[in-house]
Order: sequence, then C-alpha cells, then structure tokens
Amino acid sequence: MDLLLGVRLFVRGAATVFRSPRLLALGAVPALIVSVLYVGALIALVTWLPDLAAGATPFADRWSETTRTAARLAAGVAIVAAAGATAVVTFVAVTLAVGGPFYEKLSETVDEELGAVPVPPGSWAGAVLRGVRDGLLLIGLSLIAAVPLFLVGLIPVVGPVLAPVGAALVGGRLLMIELTAPALQRRGLDFGGRRRLLRSRRLLTWGVGIPTYLLAAIPLVAILAIPAGAAAATLLARELRGEPSAVTTPRAP
Repeated sequence: MDLLLGVRLFVRGAATVFRSPRLLALGAVPALIVSVLYVGALIALVTWLPDLAAGATPFADRWSETTRTAARLAAGVAIVAAAGATAVVTFVAVTLAVGGPFYEKLSETVDEELGAVPVPPGSWAGAVLRGVRDGLLLIGLSLIAAVPLFLVGLIPVVGPVLAPVGAALVGGRLLMIELTAPALQRRGLDFGGRRRLLRSRRLLTWGVGIPTYLLAAIPLVAILAIPAGAAAATLLARELRGEPSAVTTPRAP
C-alpha cells in the first residue's frame, strides 16, 4: 500500500540522516536559525488567540455563554489549523531559501548512496534563487489553502476535527513539493512538473509528507524533522521516478 510505503520511506530517510552527523548538521543548522523567528511568532499567536477567536465570531456576542464559548473554541481551533498549515509550509520554504545549498548537498548525498543522477552540479547562488522562487510560490499556495481550512474549522461539531486533518493533508503535500525540489530539479522537473508527479501517487506522497508535517509543526522538533523529511523526499523522488529507493547490493568495504 502506497501510504505505508511512504511512511517507510520517511523512516528510512530519518535513519539516513540521524546516523550521519554531517548530514544532520547540513539540514539542522538552517532550520535552527529560522526556528528562532517562528517560536516568537508562535508565542504571539498563543497570546492573542482568545482575542482573534472573539474577533472572528462577533455574531456570537449575544448568544448564551455556553454556545458563545463553543463557537469561539471552534474558531480558535480553526485559526490554529489554518495558521499551522501556513506556518509549517512557510517555515520550510524560508528554511530552504536560507539553506538551499545545504539541502542540495544533503539530497545529492542520499542520491549517491543509491546511484547518483548524472547531472552537472548547479551553483550555490542558483540553489538559493530557486529556493526563494519556489518558496514564494508555495507560500502563496499555503495562504490560499488557509482560507478554506479556517472556514471548515467553523463547522459545528465536525469542524474542529476536519480542520486539523485537512491541514495535515494539504500541508504534507505542499512540504513534499518543497522538499523534493533538489532531487527532481536535478532530473529536469520544474515546479509544475513536481506537482504533477506527486499528484500521480497521492497516498505515497502523503505517507512521507504527513509525518514530516506533523513533526515540523512541533517547535524545536522541526529542527530535526526538516533534514529527515528532506532525505525522505529524495527517496520519494526516486520511487516516483521508478529508480531504486533502497540499497539492494552490499556496499564495498
């Protein structure tokens, strides 16, 4: 089943990174720098959440206290789900823009273990520019997705459940568009090509993307989740392209 295969790819990618201090450092340093800013933003969101929930539900002012509290609780969950999906995707986008060359190298190293793609290496400046361009596109997509997620969260009873689930599905796919960029760009696929390829096996994409999204949504854990997801995304790219995604022969001593 593709979903389980995707989870296995995520675990394999995480193991690849965690057994190599060099790879872990390549992916963790840019994420650590960016996470400092995002922790501050998270604290601000939590502090202002009651006011934001009240501002989003002015129609509940004249309701009974119990109904008003339930409505504002649902609004709070909706705000957190929408902001969470946007924050995680933008966090990865900014991290890739800051550390584009580092993630290019991480992806190349994972590829080389399984059979490198014979494409001339690009420049560090080119990696940064591609990261910024693709990051801006994905930030735009995440902001667009945040609107329906917020509205779904306002649906009575089921909204507080559907909004986080929708955020994980949307966010996981967007993360894979970002994190497969180094591997698939080496294979000649642009932004649109990556979206189409990932869409061809949605469950496989979600199997890698959802664990990455959920872990990246946890402050500080994201510092480790991003390099693990980046390595797993390279394995995902190979699987989608019909290339070996696991070592099938013993390594030379």
